[in-house]
Amino acid sequence: MDLEQKIAQYSEAAGASSIVDSSLYTKYEVKRGLRDISGKGVLAGLTEISEVMAYRIEEGDLIPCEGRLFYRGYDIRDLVNGFLKDKRFGFEEICFLLIMGHLPTQEEYAEFRQVLGNFMSLPDEFLRNTIMNAPGQDMMNQLATSILTLYTYDANPEDISIPNVLRQCLQLIAQFPSLMVYGFQSYAYYYTPEPELSIAQNILHMLRPDSSFTELEAKILDLALTLHAEHGGGNNSTFTNHVVTSSGTDTYSAMAASLCSLKGPRHGGANIKVVQMFENMKANIKDWKDDDEIRNYVERLLDKDAFDKSGLVYGIGHAVYSLSDPRSLILREFVEELARSKGAEEEYDFYSKVEVLAPEVISHRRKMYKGVSANIDFYSGFVYKMLDLPPALYTPLFATARIAGWSAHRIEELANEGKIIRPAYKAVCGHKTYTGMEQR
Repeated sequence: MDLEQKIAQYSEAAGASSIVDSSLYTKYEVKRGLRDISGKGVLAGLTEISEVMAYRIEEGDLIPCEGRLFYRGYDIRDLVNGFLKDKRFGFEEICFLLIMGHLPTQEEYAEFRQVLGNFMSLPDEFLRNTIMNAPGQDMMNQLATSILTLYTYDANPEDISIPNVLRQCLQLIAQFPSLMVYGFQSYAYYYTPEPELSIAQNILHMLRPDSSFTELEAKILDLALTLHAEHGGGNNSTFTNHVVTSSGTDTYSAMAASLCSLKGPRHGGANIKVVQMFENMKANIKDWKDDDEIRNYVERLLDKDAFDKSGLVYGIGHAVYSLSDPRSLILREFVEELARSKGAEEEYDFYSKVEVLAPEVISHRRKMYKGVSANIDFYSGFVYKMLDLPPALYTPLFATARIAGWSAHRIEELANEGKIIRPAYKAVCGHKTYTGMEQR
């Protein structure tokens, strides 16, 4: 028997021995996914950083409501309206708010921008040895490798005191755009980051051969980064950061672990799945304005008969939000403007139709304990596509934003000196009597 056949044989045995009787989850009241049947998460911690609201409680009952998101107590819509009204970039301001706990003054904002600017450069040896000599096939894995490698360039990597961790976090926030762009380009570095530019501007500046971009393009990319920066302590990658941080490990290991979590298509990897799904949808729907054709395709998705046959409609539905995802609603307000500037109005109209029709089909087909609506991934991939950003960078862009939230949560976990996180698992295999090898 060759090695491939032997692995196949082992896989069959390993798979069969790994199945747990699904009825036992009900018997022992196990909250799978750390969520109850209504979708409400099991309370695992307390945070000052952000709040995700998707329901209100009336007489003990959970009533779905329009979603709201708060950063340090401030409604995300108020924050966005504030920096857009003042015509400034918001992501750096949001990074300051999440980590420092208050909105910066003009002086604090300018100083913070300067600090990030001073941290933007990557070590020359790192660029040669890690980026140029060892390019990765998957950008998220490449980023995780890069972050772990930066550990060796830190003079004090194991110090988990708040001042040192804060320094490391700010350095990673500033360096992440370069890690992403250079990792993608591997051998062709067009431009180095410019400290006076915002992070959104620098991404476009470094990525494009001619370094050119419009004010609208930079504004919408900055908005996308702001909306992705943080989403509560319970999302998979942020909870991963809490878990890993609680073990007392270093900052680079904690951030790499969060990256590996974010990579998954059920989390940050969903935005590229939305774009791929729409490409398949456009190829199989003759009339993009035909509601029945769209409904039929969504039915096929649910029946595992279309696209990747997963049974999922990517970009529709969320673990917490029910009636609406506020991030999606905010981003959508600017998607149409970008679509007009790019001549993509027809595609935008198609997205808008699917946004309305898909939840209707899902609600009709499946028993829903809460509402279902478009999440931020539904439009973010479309935005990145219109910005001519490579698909390989869609999920890394999510990480470029979310590292701000991970940083705030890592500091919060360390500051509160919590216990190592260790939930319980109940063994249901029973006890067995050992049998010697000659008797098996």
